[in-house]
Amino acid sequence: MDVLVVGGHGKIALRLLGLLAARGDRARGLIRKPEQAAALEAVGAIPVLGDLEAAASLEAQVKGADAVVFAAGAGPGSGSERKATVDLGGAVKLTEAAKALGVRRYVMISSIGAERPEAASGSMLPYLEAKAEADRHLIASGLDYTVIRPGALTDDPGTGRVRLTTELGGRAPVSRADVAAVLAEVLRTPSTIGVVAELFTGDVPIPEAVQALRPAR
Repeated sequence: MDVLVVGGHGKIALRLLGLLAARGDRARGLIRKPEQAAALEAVGAIPVLGDLEAAASLEAQVKGADAVVFAAGAGPGSGSERKATVDLGGAVKLTEAAKALGVRRYVMISSIGAERPEAASGSMLPYLEAKAEADRHLIASGLDYTVIRPGALTDDPGTGRVRLTTELGGRAPVSRADVAAVLAEVLRTPSTIGVVAELFTGDVPIPEAVQALRPAR
């Protein structure tokens, strides 16, 4: 499988790219700065240069992909404008490029709380508003989507055991390593198409937890 991960230099993305490369997929990561390429190459991934905010289209980068993953984010220190151009605008550009090129599979890293952004305050409000709108745009796109909303992210070692649920509104932590492992498993599990799920540390082995996912009725 050829997988393009947008936001390829991020902490989850690098872990995901390493997992994909290790299992024999063509793992490509979209990066903005040439100096970020070495980190991708170190995990066996192929760096793809492109500016998520400045580019009018991502079609050149998406071309040839079997699936895309949106793992980009403006970051906690960014203002509302960058959250709009990266977390929302970047996700929409990736959706439109995938549609234009017939790339059906799209996996989105979203955020807990995106189902009720109006409940947030301060800097979380524009962030969750951007995530919510990006999710809505993808869900309405007709693509084969899966939206994963991780809890509070940690850099703890992965446990390989998680809680994945389509009942939204939970709160709990999860390691970036386990998020990456779930994304890798989702990409090869067609039954997760149409799923919006929250992800936390839990007790169920990742393959089993992913296999159990079905779209909410």
